[in-house]
Parts: sequence; C-alpha cells; structure tokens
Amino acid sequence: METKETIKKLISDSIETKQKMLDSKQVDYIQSVADKIVEAYKNNKKTIICGNGGSASDALHFAAEMVCRFEKNRAALASIALSENVSTITAIGNDFGYDQIFSRQLEAFAVQGDIFIAISTSGNSPNVIKAVESAKKMGIFTIGMTNEEGGKLKSLCDLCYCAPSKITARAQECHILLIHIIARLVEERVFN
Repeated sequence: METKETIKKLISDSIETKQKMLDSKQVDYIQSVADKIVEAYKNNKKTIICGNGGSASDALHFAAEMVCRFEKNRAALASIALSENVSTITAIGNDFGYDQIFSRQLEAFAVQGDIFIAISTSGNSPNVIKAVESAKKMGIFTIGMTNEEGGKLKSLCDLCYCAPSKITARAQECHILLIHIIARLVEERVFN
C-alpha cells in the first residue's frame, strides 16, 4: 500500500473508532466517570492514576491537566500519576517486585474519597490489577480504562470505560479523548 494511502487509512480508522464513542452506552460511561471525578474534587479529594508504557504517559497527562489547567486558569486540583517518580518505582520493583509498584504507592497516598484511575489497554496488566485490588481493600473508588474487551479490569473496577476497539493504538486515542473530556467537564462543573 502506498504511504499516503496507509496514512489515510490510519486516520480513517481513528475517526471510525471515535465515531463509536458517540454511542449512548459510551456517552453514559463517560458521563459516569466524569461525575465520580467531579464529586471527588468537590469534596476536596484527589485523583491517583497509573498505567504502564504509553498508559503511564496518559496517567502523567491526566495529572498535568488537573494540577495545571486544561482550558481555564483556575485553582490547582490534586492529582498524582504513580509513574512519575522513577526512584520510587525502581526501589519498589527491586525490594518488593514490579507487580507492587503501584499498589505500594497507593498505600502511601490514597485516602477514602479519592479516585483511583487504572489505565491498561488490555485490562490485564498484573501490577495495575494488583493496584486496583489494593485500592478496593482501602475503600477507594476505582475507574478502569481499557480496550473494548476490558480484560480483568472490566469486572474488577467500580466503573470501567472500555474504548470501542481491540487495537491498542485506537483504544489509547480514545483514552486521550476521554481525559480531555473529563478535564473539560471538571473545569466547568467544579469551578462554575
């Protein structure tokens, strides 16, 4: 396939996947996720986010939108991405095992009323699953972000947004859009 045709096909695939987000079930899930996060912020709580690889970057992106700003100059909102401290991650990985890099941090940072957001495109990342299990034991509300199959996270999380694609890149693109939608709704509803 010619390079230009490949590019057009990839763009079309992305658009088609995002079109599926307009389905009423998808919109309902997005609204439910945003409602829980807004509620937490209105109660002076925080969001804590984790993920591996590209999802770790998405967790950092989400936290930055909350702490800094999205579209409005407004007060900072408490948000922690568990992928941000390399010293902590490598110490926990070395001393306790890689499967505990997120759950151990949750023990340090999470309190009841906070929201824990677990991003795993497959929904099956062992360290993300372990973190959700720890959060649930602590009474922390959990939100998952996965692909359309949902993996183990789908039944484990209190709410799980399953992007409408099995393709990792398309699911991750939906996750970024979801993050931007949440940031917009949080700014509108917390600061109006």
